Amino acid sequence: MPGYRRWLLLRAGGVVFVLWAAATITFFALRLIPGDPAEAILGGPGSQAGPEALAEVRREYGLDQPLAVQYLTYLGRLVRGDLGQSYSLHEPVASAIGEQLGATLTLALCSLVLAWALACALAAWSVRGGRIAWAIGSGLELVAAAVPHFWLATVLILFFSLTLGILPPVSVPGPLGIVLPALTMAIPLAGFLGQVMRESLLTAMESPFVTTARARGESEVRIFWRHTLRHAAIPAVGLSGWAFGSLISGAVVVESVFARQGLGRSLLSAVQLRDVTLVTGIVLVVALAYTVMTLVTDVADRAIDPRVRAVTQ
Repeated sequence: MPGYRRWLLLRAGGVVFVLWAAATITFFALRLIPGDPAEAILGGPGSQAGPEALAEVRREYGLDQPLAVQYLTYLGRLVRGDLGQSYSLHEPVASAIGEQLGATLTLALCSLVLAWALACALAAWSVRGGRIAWAIGSGLELVAAAVPHFWLATVLILFFSLTLGILPPVSVPGPLGIVLPALTMAIPLAGFLGQVMRESLLTAMESPFVTTARARGESEVRIFWRHTLRHAAIPAVGLSGWAFGSLISGAVVVESVFARQGLGRSLLSAVQLRDVTLVTGIVLVVALAYTVMTLVTDVADRAIDPRVRAVTQ
């Protein structure tokens, strides 16, 4: 089998393993939460459900079966693509996730593009601007990477909504409603990407191929966009899969602060209501998005970097 196909099959096998591990850990972790799942399905302790109602729910959802049987039944449903029924929403989990998935993916993609734009601009300015620009750029990236989402969201709302009055403080339909949530998630990520890109950019600018391009008479602008930026972006491209996963998990906080619909807000609500099947379904979708994006970035990294391509031949 050619090396590329073997490499691709190994990556695909890794995706399946991560999904199985996420499903297994989520299943057993949720079973460790104190409380009776049957009581949670009937509305929690406040419902004051009787023994007969609890027994009926346990029988209906298979909670009266041994844990190993429940686990195998659960895996069998997942293999068939059945995520179960949401206890709190009283609808299939797949439908509930489908209603929220588009909003979260849109927010994550906008944040990733914005983070890349901020990281490229800051890294290019700090590398080409001398020592002072280098120090300022390094400091800004460090601060941006350390800022927590909830604090940054509060500052952006105070400045852009309450002081300037140019952007809504909550997420509303239309392009303006996504600006502050995307900026909140993009700035910390831009700090991480910028730190990686700036060091790589400086190394690329001192490489022999840049010296050769200068000797051929190419302009500094052409050298930067055609040669150095491409090589400097390789490590950051490899981080984009992780970055996408972190953006979706970070949506739990951002979607709650800006009252925006999406998987993060639904996950927070499902945990509060002990909706086990919905929590499991959202965790699996997030794990699937993370692993698929990691696979895509691995393929892109291989296409961009000849050294990776040579190793996987």
